[in-house]
Amino acid sequence: MTHVFVAPHPDDVALSCGGLIASLREVGQTVTIITVFSGQDVRGAVGPSGVPMSEREALGFGNKTMWPSTEAFNRSSILSDYPIVPAWAADDEKLESTQADADAAAKRFWQRASWYRRASIRAESLAGQAVMEDVSTQGPLVTDEIVDAAAAGDLTARRRLEDERFAYFAEASIVFLDVADATFRGYETEEEILGQPREGDIRLDSVLRREIERLEPQQVYLPLGVGGHVDHQLCREAGVDLLRSGDRWVMPGPDYAGTVVFYEDFPYALWNEFGSIDQLGPDVFAGLPSGVSLFPAFTDIGDQIERKITGISLYESQVERLFDDKRQMADAVRSYGAALGALGDVSGAAERYWRTSRV
Repeated sequence: MTHVFVAPHPDDVALSCGGLIASLREVGQTVTIITVFSGQDVRGAVGPSGVPMSEREALGFGNKTMWPSTEAFNRSSILSDYPIVPAWAADDEKLESTQADADAAAKRFWQRASWYRRASIRAESLAGQAVMEDVSTQGPLVTDEIVDAAAAGDLTARRRLEDERFAYFAEASIVFLDVADATFRGYETEEEILGQPREGDIRLDSVLRREIERLEPQQVYLPLGVGGHVDHQLCREAGVDLLRSGDRWVMPGPDYAGTVVFYEDFPYALWNEFGSIDQLGPDVFAGLPSGVSLFPAFTDIGDQIERKITGISLYESQVERLFDDKRQMADAVRSYGAALGALGDVSGAAERYWRTSRV
């Protein structure tokens, strides 16, 4: 099964769902994290790829996907049966022979077509076509640029780098949409950031649905918006929109009831003593289609609680801001997990999720 976790910001999924992610990977389930607000670009601004944010969304571009370096995802981790000659040891004659073999394989693959694609083993342009490494949405990640920016004091780059490290640690893939954080969209005071989204603010329904449909998950996890951060609210609304997509009269979409799951935003759920959906306000889920309901479900993370704590500790820029230090963070995660475990009649620590179903 494929599980997609939507994180408004770097660290949100690790804080709220780190135990479940560890449990899923332990049994071989596929996990992908979509980090939405991971950039500084605003409408009309030109991002790192040189393409305006509005055009990137229209073209369906998020940032590149990062896959973990494990045997499950990367066959380079598996030793070959025969010794491999390193590229620097191959002369032109050997390289041309390899290229000829590659061309023959391409012809066999495209044998029913009137033409076929060639691929240069030297990563050189053929017939004037762009090399993938030179295309902004293809090729390797821009991690080196992110590292340089983080070293220069760019907090957004630092948080993005921490997110990459968590994905590697959790053995999950990660996609960055590079949408501008609320602070870069004109939300300045705490009252504004924790208030209602402004009229005309960015909508996430189409860009998130496009990424989710591309990944074809069996479960999609989105934030409840506990705490009221506008970015979390926008992600929650995108989840509600997914649930509504199956009821459209023209070109109905897939029925996401049972697929969409909402998670409790930690540590906001702890600070607000969150207990039920009613605490979010009467209008939060007013847009749910008729016949769709939410119900709580508890996930046992007793054997993964320490791994969850280790994953959260990778977000050094946020641990001190949220908890003062790692010890207080670990105590908060353990105590809240134990409280949810007792509430859900789970022996040990738990995480609570709000699942959807059609009744």
